[in-house]
Amino acid sequence: MARELNTMTVLRTEQLSGHFVRVWLGGDGFDGFTPAGSAEAPDTDMYVKLIFAPAGVEYPQPFDPEAIARDYPQDQQPILRTYTIRRYDPAARELAIDFVVHGDEGIAGPWAARVQPGETVNFFGPGSGYRPDPEAPWHLLVADESGLPAVAAALEAMPADTVAKVFLEVGGPEDELALTAPAGTEITWVHRGASSDAAGDEVAGDNAPLIDAVRTAPWLDGEPQVFVHGEAQTVMKNLRPYIRKERGVSAQRAASISGYWRRGRTEEGFRQWKADERAAAGGDTAKGPRSVARAVFGKRGGAK
Repeated sequence: MARELNTMTVLRTEQLSGHFVRVWLGGDGFDGFTPAGSAEAPDTDMYVKLIFAPAGVEYPQPFDPEAIARDYPQDQQPILRTYTIRRYDPAARELAIDFVVHGDEGIAGPWAARVQPGETVNFFGPGSGYRPDPEAPWHLLVADESGLPAVAAALEAMPADTVAKVFLEVGGPEDELALTAPAGTEITWVHRGASSDAAGDEVAGDNAPLIDAVRTAPWLDGEPQVFVHGEAQTVMKNLRPYIRKERGVSAQRAASISGYWRRGRTEEGFRQWKADERAAAGGDTAKGPRSVARAVFGKRGGAK
């Protein structure tokens, strides 16, 4: 999809839990934001690529990606971080993005923890690829902290008579968030016993407790529409084969299954990992853009 550059203003922030911070954006830039899907029924996994400057670098406003690519050296080029839009509210002219914060680790999390109302945010997007199908017999939604905002948005968009099974892995009870869902929704919170940044090998990747929770749960009649997102090893090497091969869910119904992140890697490293996976499978080996000026949106995460 074509890039769409937008600039908004931070309106306020909320501390949702010890590890979740919500940042509300709006201002004049909201009027230039075109939601994926439609304004009346936006896609529930809309995501944007937030633009951050490396430490010690400031970019002039209005932000001009072509000028930045031309005038700044490679080590001062913008850093992109991908985040789901948790809520889009055209009536209030604002949107919310939820961030997982682990102290000073990373780029976007620390920014969300310290950002103040009135500050400017530049981003590309939105991209998207999923909205709940009201005709599906039932829905299976699975995620860790990274996919929780998209799952929460999907549940809010479902008709009242929807049947859904939801599995959400977080560190512990302190990170369980209040969710609005149809009455026929069964929500299972899975606790790994540590935040995602501190989890050891015994509760991560191939050993993530989310895997066993999904595999051992009763399977309902009919073919579900599926939304599964989280750490790439957990999702792509474990949950995807279970759903597609063992349970036989078709590609059409397996609407969105992909990794949002890869343990031990930055987003740049995760992109390279995905490229290596495609190359190993005989897919596209083209290199990604060297600068933000040539960034191009595709589907978020890995292949279905």
